[in-house]
Amino acid sequence: MKISFADISIGKTGALALVVTEGATPTGVAADLDRKTGGAIKRAMKAANFTGKAGSSVELIAPHGLTLSRIVLVGAGKSGELTATGMENIGGELVARMERAKETSVSTILDGIANGKITAGEAAARVGFGAKLRSYRFDKYKSKKKDAAAPLKSFSIGTKAATPARKAYGTLEKIADGMFLTRDLVNEPPNVLYPTEFAKRARALSKLGVKVEVLGEAAMEKLGMGSLLGVGQGSVRESQLVIMRWNGGKAGDKPVAFVGKGVCFDTGGISLKPPAGMEDMKGDMGGAACVTGLMHALAARKAKVNAVGVIGVVENMPDGNAQRPGDIVTSMSGQTIEIINTDAEGRLVLADALYYTEKRFQPKFMIDLATLTGAIMIALGKEYAGLFSNDNKLSAQLAEAGEAENEKVWRLPMGPAYDKAINSQFADMKNTGDRYGGSITAAQFLLRFVKDTKWAHLDIAGTAMASPKSSINTSWGSGWGVRLLNRLVADHYEG
Repeated sequence: MKISFADISIGKTGALALVVTEGATPTGVAADLDRKTGGAIKRAMKAANFTGKAGSSVELIAPHGLTLSRIVLVGAGKSGELTATGMENIGGELVARMERAKETSVSTILDGIANGKITAGEAAARVGFGAKLRSYRFDKYKSKKKDAAAPLKSFSIGTKAATPARKAYGTLEKIADGMFLTRDLVNEPPNVLYPTEFAKRARALSKLGVKVEVLGEAAMEKLGMGSLLGVGQGSVRESQLVIMRWNGGKAGDKPVAFVGKGVCFDTGGISLKPPAGMEDMKGDMGGAACVTGLMHALAARKAKVNAVGVIGVVENMPDGNAQRPGDIVTSMSGQTIEIINTDAEGRLVLADALYYTEKRFQPKFMIDLATLTGAIMIALGKEYAGLFSNDNKLSAQLAEAGEAENEKVWRLPMGPAYDKAINSQFADMKNTGDRYGGSITAAQFLLRFVKDTKWAHLDIAGTAMASPKSSINTSWGSGWGVRLLNRLVADHYEG
């Protein structure tokens, strides 16, 4: 779908959408169209009791006196309450509506859509962003697509701020591409996306200027990564550690670092999961997918920052060589871990990945992302990701970015009382605590592999996969986290 921006004008064919604020009377283009249709727009608004409330709409099919196929009035809500999220939802809903109507092109006009919080150019760009995000499909494995909605070919946006809108959308489009990469990775079946294939797809970022290294099992064994390697030892697929570097900042400036859990399929290992819903465990690499999509977005928009993305990519399978409950492994840090439950595997992957990242790159901060615990969904549902951190400032920046991009995080407590729950009788620690505070004890485990670096852990089990359908996404994979972390970098760490 081609998304474009131009000055306000009325096309002769296709569909036309007018975005109006609550309580506004038809002016400008809307008033002109009302005259040409003999007052049909005002009559339709009155008949439908349409006032411009957010989420409301009224439609005229084949309006008299025009060659347009339809006119849709879309409510944006009160002028003083316009937000970027609201504009994105309008773009997404318009795409869905027009595809259901089998339209091939739509012109959307934003006249007077701005306030002190959002400019006319940003509002138009966010409509385009929402349209782009809603256009995503993952149907390449369907042999029959008869029931699929006809895709739009053209989505044009008319605004008096076309030039700044194009500039703002140019950046947003690259973020969307990173989100699409993340969605693709999460949606892929596990027989297609296994560790070496994941690494291959990460290598493709080199086309954008990202430096990509891949460490196989032999290299990780030399580094002493017994924690990560133990998870994948029951799989015929070789585990991988992928290091992605984008050097867009000043030479010698410390990088920011993002670390992702990449369990391409998680059976639970010897501690086998129940069969119901196990197919969803193809998405247990959502953290690694987000880090990969983020690196794509940063490189594509040429972010002025040095950034590192490290992902541990494994399969957790229960064959005769699989890790057992009761095993003790030695991590790269030298700390030993008693395996209590082989289904608490993601933290074992992250332990070595975090330690490696800190030791090699000494970053300004590390943020890890992982579909780590079911407990986080019990606590927060699918609306928020769990946030755990050793730094108040970084936590506040993440919360602020989450509110701005509607990818919200909620900080949970940490402390010695939780940490002692993972002490082991036989090793330095065990990989699970007791049944209480499971998301917190998992975070405490990760903290043991972080020294002095500012660190945050995002438990995205509820937000990365099986995502609720929304105006901007109907995909199983959400692409969650890319825009959040991109916003964090853009607002605080570029320069």
